[in-house]
Amino acid sequence: MKSLYVTSVEPYSGKTATCLALGKRFQADGYNVGYFKPLSMHPWWTAGRVADEDAAFVKEVLGLAADPWDLSPVVVTADFLREYLRGGVERDLMETVQAACEKIACAERDVLLLEGGGSLREGYVVGLPTPKVARSFGSAALAIVKYADEVRVMDDALTARTRLGDLLSGIIINRVPEDAMPFVADLAVPYLERQGIAVFGVLPEVQSLKALTVAELVDVLRAEVLTEHYDPEALVETFTVGAMTAEAALRMFRKQTNKAVITGGDRTDIQLAALETATTCLVLTGNLNPSPLIVKQADEFGVAVLLVHPNTIETVEAIERVFGKTRLGQTAKLERFEALLAEYVDFDRLYQTLDLERRVS
Repeated sequence: MKSLYVTSVEPYSGKTATCLALGKRFQADGYNVGYFKPLSMHPWWTAGRVADEDAAFVKEVLGLAADPWDLSPVVVTADFLREYLRGGVERDLMETVQAACEKIACAERDVLLLEGGGSLREGYVVGLPTPKVARSFGSAALAIVKYADEVRVMDDALTARTRLGDLLSGIIINRVPEDAMPFVADLAVPYLERQGIAVFGVLPEVQSLKALTVAELVDVLRAEVLTEHYDPEALVETFTVGAMTAEAALRMFRKQTNKAVITGGDRTDIQLAALETATTCLVLTGNLNPSPLIVKQADEFGVAVLLVHPNTIETVEAIERVFGKTRLGQTAKLERFEALLAEYVDFDRLYQTLDLERRVS
């Protein structure tokens, strides 16, 4: 069995997306692929049991038979942490992890993908830090480094090597803006390679992969949808707060597409300006119902109108907590990410690292 531990220095860097894309690639090559997330800090309830949502999602996409709670056996809830700190958790959690892996027959897989927690900092308190878990499985480690700025991308790559040591097989640099690509390609990658850090690929930033669907936005905001004719899978790539004059708003709105405009339910002027431009949805705050004219016009244009109770600031904060962090729940988004990996990742080098035969062109 070949084992690859996918981790990152910081949360929301693209670990689950990478596991999904790699898993589908390995399956296309005819390999029996397994997935395992030893530790989760984000409890999610399903079928009356605590599990990890990412594990449940990967199970569905890769067609795995195991239950979500077996794919991620240690999920740290607030109660679990308190019990553990009081000494109430008697069993060594590494034994729990190994037993769960035996239950789902990890050893029978050709390739086992392990997904790390939110970051390389996680797991120490419960005795399951990434280096310890990866070493116990004999895994090569792949670190996903999300671009933030020129200094951070270097520091994060070097931090991954410091934390993982000889376990680190290489990195993928993710979400690199177009204007930062020359620095990354011409300076950062050669420098990191000279430091002994293999860079398997550099992925450009793609706005549609960060987007939320209208349906996801409705769920996040617990919004009431006032229009009937709209596409729940339509993507929202940018968010704009309409708190200016209608004339200024119209100038700004014309520069943006696939956007959501967040404004008060009583700002009819802003709402009309938004509907004159390429707007995916209106988010009306303060539980203030708009004019029937707005709802009628939005319905004709196929624009969703969402009514929410919180004020504008609270609504923006709720969106910022999830924007750019949504999993690849739509087929089109997952296929786009797979295409990115196919174009920008050196699979020959990655397969060689894992001692796997590459069977597709």
